Amino acid sequence: MTSILASAPHKAVRRGLCVGQTSRRRYSLATLRNTIAAWRQQTRFRWDLKRISEVNPHLIDDIGLTPRQVDEEIAKLPFWQR
Repeated sequence: MTSILASAPHKAVRRGLCVGQTSRRRYSLATLRNTIAAWRQQTRFRWDLKRISEVNPHLIDDIGLTPRQVDEEIAKLPFWQR
């Protein structure tokens, strides 16, 4: 029992942290830009998928998706955009 409790502060000190201090990840501006770009790309894909399913539903089979998969992707759009 004492070996488990005694090892915790030593592990924290070895990583360069004081006992009780948490590490904070720092993300760069490029990481933030890439994340936002990925979100926008996914939203655009869902909008296009919605448009295709309404105008030309036979094209859904051509891109290799089932109607259920299309409905699941469209459901990921915010409710005011569906």
